[in-house]
Amino acid sequence: MIKTMNKNEKKFYIYHIHGIKIGLTRNLKSRVEKMQGYGPHQYEILEEHTCIDKASDRELELQRDYGYKVDEQLYKNLGKSMNINNTKLTSTFPVSKKKLLNWLKEKNGCRWTTEAGHEFEINPDTWDWINKNSIVSKYNSSNSFIYNEAFNNFIYGNDSESDYSPTISQKTDYSKLEIFDNIREWATVRDLYLKGDPKTQLVKLIEELGELSRAILKDDKDEQIDAIGDAVVVLTNLSHLLGYDIEYCIQSAYDVISKRTGRMVDGTFVKDEDGQKLKSITL
Repeated sequence: MIKTMNKNEKKFYIYHIHGIKIGLTRNLKSRVEKMQGYGPHQYEILEEHTCIDKASDRELELQRDYGYKVDEQLYKNLGKSMNINNTKLTSTFPVSKKKLLNWLKEKNGCRWTTEAGHEFEINPDTWDWINKNSIVSKYNSSNSFIYNEAFNNFIYGNDSESDYSPTISQKTDYSKLEIFDNIREWATVRDLYLKGDPKTQLVKLIEELGELSRAILKDDKDEQIDAIGDAVVVLTNLSHLLGYDIEYCIQSAYDVISKRTGRMVDGTFVKDEDGQKLKSITL
């Protein structure tokens, strides 16, 4: 029975640059042509695989068969020796932002592959960007991370092609609040955090609240959804520019309100302390 290729299935290409090397990649255009500078006529595809384990083993086997230098690490293990933890959105380094630049220089020439198929390398052309655009991890202040798409755009430009093209539903898991990571990635790619300003974001937030007010008064459901979404995006970016993750701000607020008791008064929740003051004033 012939197996049909799923269009979302990952493909790994073993390529041969004649007289130079045999390598493995998920993105021939980015890795071989843009990064290494070889035209389509200067290399050939030896094999295609959908299993990273098989592809990794075959790359080393073919390197031996053709008499080339054999890689010290399997393709599937790139980044593991450096303890780089990556997802489709981010790459996290095992050092603080303060120590990151020296760590990158020590790892010069090392490569890693992300879940989304980006292939990155630490070298003098990239370590300054990584250091400048890294963010302290909210889970561990001893770690720092970058957004993969922003780094990929820095290396290859906005016209780079990727074998991974997630839909919105594939990228977003609302139960884990990954939507905020998507917003921050979007803002990073557009240099909003490098060139943005908290005061301008505050003005933008006021504008969005005005839009929401008009939508509520007009009972326009579509505009209400749009304005609420825009306000959340602005709040996410404003929080980041002030040095906070919006998830942390939300959690901090919830930790306070979750312990409150009170009652509804004229359509507004009044906590017990305020309720007691209101009662005494009324009396």
